[in-house]
Amino acid sequence: MLAFLPSPSDNHWGPFHFYGLCIALGVFAAVEIATRRWHARGGDPDDMWAIAIWAVPAGLIGARIYHLITDWRTYIPDHISGMVKVWDGGLGIPGGIIAGVAVGIWVGRRRGMRLPPGLDAVAPGMAVAQAIGRWGNWFNQELFGRPTTLPWGLRIDLAHRPVGYAQYATFHPTFLYESLWNLALAGALILLDRKRVVRPGRIFALYIGGYAFGRFFVEALRVDHASLILGIRVNIWVSGIAFIGVCIYLAVRGLRRRPGDSDEPYVDGHRFSPDTDLDEAEPDDGGVDAEPEPSAGEQGG
Repeated sequence: MLAFLPSPSDNHWGPFHFYGLCIALGVFAAVEIATRRWHARGGDPDDMWAIAIWAVPAGLIGARIYHLITDWRTYIPDHISGMVKVWDGGLGIPGGIIAGVAVGIWVGRRRGMRLPPGLDAVAPGMAVAQAIGRWGNWFNQELFGRPTTLPWGLRIDLAHRPVGYAQYATFHPTFLYESLWNLALAGALILLDRKRVVRPGRIFALYIGGYAFGRFFVEALRVDHASLILGIRVNIWVSGIAFIGVCIYLAVRGLRRRPGDSDEPYVDGHRFSPDTDLDEAEPDDGGVDAEPEPSAGEQGG
């Protein structure tokens, strides 16, 4: 008898969907990791929870919108009501990253946080969140890979097998592959960050590139329905473009730390006060590649 990984027979725990619980647990882990890393850099731990209040809902909305845009044929015209059923699955991670990070940057800047160390603080936690969230696909028996007879093949119930695959029982557990890759990526980012050999902001860039690299190969294994461009799955295109974009960015802007690079958490030492009007707290710099002002001895050389 062939060995295989079983699939859960139920994706509910009372009134709760395991998919949603995995997402919630991932979010909590990400915020906690980011909070501890930000505090270690000298930042206020409350910053990360303040950002999460806005960035997490934005990320979930962005992830759902991305999914609907890239897989709209699944819902139109016969299943429009399913467009709002997030608990049944359907969150596009690229959309979640774009929306969540954009809103997080907006809130962080209003709190006077410097962008490079802030992004570096959250990057490993985001990879951990994705690793945990992927287990929701296991509970839903979805987004698995091609049929396989490997010992770790994932057994899928007949009702969840795609059209044309009813005769196969076990498939590549792509949720597990991506989860393990993201955990390894998070560990590598933390170790690299501790060595202080890369420029501020580059840990986040490496997170994007590393995630895209792994997702490219995982996506190529999947057999679920997906929108195609020139016969290639959309998420393969997105992963490839993201990885190439990160490589170009690092080649042009540099990866290794330079003299003068700072991990100072706040712009000009500014710390947000609850009594400060948010519009007055907007810093005037703090971008990823903001360079330090030259000292008096360096001017006019």
